[in-house]
Amino acid sequence: MTKVFLKKQIQNRVLLGHPWIFGNEVGEIKGDVVPGDIVDVHTHQGSFLGRGYINPQSQILVRLLTRDKSEEINPEFFYRRLLKCWEYRQKLGYVENCRLVFGEADDLPALVIDKFNDYFVLQTLALGMEKWKPAIVEALNRIFSPKGIYERNDVPVRELEGMEQQKGFLSAPFDTNVIINENGLKFHVDIVNGQKTGYFLDQQDNRREIRQIVKDANVLEAFCYTGTFSCHAGYYGAKSVLGLDISEHAVETARRNAALNNLQDVCQFQAVNAFDQLKQYTREDRKFDVVILDPPAFTKSRENIRKAVTGYKEINLRGMKLLNQGGFLVTASCTNLVSPELFLETIDAAAKDAKKRLRQVTFQTQAKDHPILRNIENTTYLKFLIVEIA
Repeated sequence: MTKVFLKKQIQNRVLLGHPWIFGNEVGEIKGDVVPGDIVDVHTHQGSFLGRGYINPQSQILVRLLTRDKSEEINPEFFYRRLLKCWEYRQKLGYVENCRLVFGEADDLPALVIDKFNDYFVLQTLALGMEKWKPAIVEALNRIFSPKGIYERNDVPVRELEGMEQQKGFLSAPFDTNVIINENGLKFHVDIVNGQKTGYFLDQQDNRREIRQIVKDANVLEAFCYTGTFSCHAGYYGAKSVLGLDISEHAVETARRNAALNNLQDVCQFQAVNAFDQLKQYTREDRKFDVVILDPPAFTKSRENIRKAVTGYKEINLRGMKLLNQGGFLVTASCTNLVSPELFLETIDAAAKDAKKRLRQVTFQTQAKDHPILRNIENTTYLKFLIVEIA
């Protein structure tokens, strides 16, 4: 097997458990390098560190799959790992809909699998994982006997690995418009055309957190996408709910979700630019009891972090100004590069400019089926905050 030896001065991060090895951390490679193949990684002194897949075209040269020298990477390896992922989710109570595999946090870097009832959507985001896709599909069939498996590999990051974007069935074709249950409601999942894998499971726990604050309230949700927070607000007793999103398709799905839950009289949706509408409502001095802000990621590159922070500050400033005294701001950020500390600093800066005093109700991360490894920063990406305008 090809052996990769690290440089002496930059191996501590990997020694402490991080599975990524960048090209500039490697001192020597002994053996042939075949993109996607399994290699052994050693310290500069020759001690075994781990086993993973290599791709010279990627900035991340090697992604480790195991640190057990006796563990072979074969189809049975992926079966055992997926079974372990499923057992973990079951222990936490995620038995119907969940993120079954969350990449690095489940020791399966660059693999994402979401479970929607008896249907599965997967993403293989690195060449080394793509090569094992048949074994992964076979493992899913062995464990779950699913009604369908679909791949949503229509993501640009694959091109950095020398792969094409693609999507399609990995099982017999099936109806890809699925209805799931969440917190007592039902929602449409568009597996083929929805964002990411078709639905944002990472907020499913957080959506329950609005239960108490929306009762008898007038609620505004900006960047509502398919209206999941809005429908929860209506279900939990809101007086009125207005959801805004720039996508006509998303708004139409939001209306279908409201109707699916008999909330069409409470939940109304408009296809508008949420940024512009927040400004317009501020000029009109409109007021709400609860404002929910759950925007898409504002940046995927470090070069644009400051621009993203400016965007978050702007929408939260507007949201605070639209709230009645004693109202609640529900705000989130899924931008991985914006740390929890930076996000909270941004909210505080917006409050200062808005001349508002905030009382924190809760601050959370993503749902527990998206586990966080304390030694891998990028496994913590979602920030979810509720504050009262005190």
